[in-house]
Amino acid sequence: MQRTQSPLLARLAGLNPTTVFLATLVLVLVALFAPGPVGGVLLLLLAGLLVWLMTVTWAVQRPATRVLRLVMLTLLITVALAKVL
Repeated sequence: MQRTQSPLLARLAGLNPTTVFLATLVLVLVALFAPGPVGGVLLLLLAGLLVWLMTVTWAVQRPATRVLRLVMLTLLITVALAKVL
């Protein structure tokens, strides 16, 4: 059974990778420098988006890439929870 690509995924695939990287970097920096809970919530929102993206792309990733993504996601959630609490 082949899954069809959603319009959202098609739009994401068409984005400029440099722009996406820079926008994500700005979001992370704003979240890290924002006061406590505000920054933590921003980081948790980013983590939620990454979890969704990982579930969609999991089947096509190599095992080494999966492990690296899980480690980075764990670090992001840990920092986010530390800021919230």
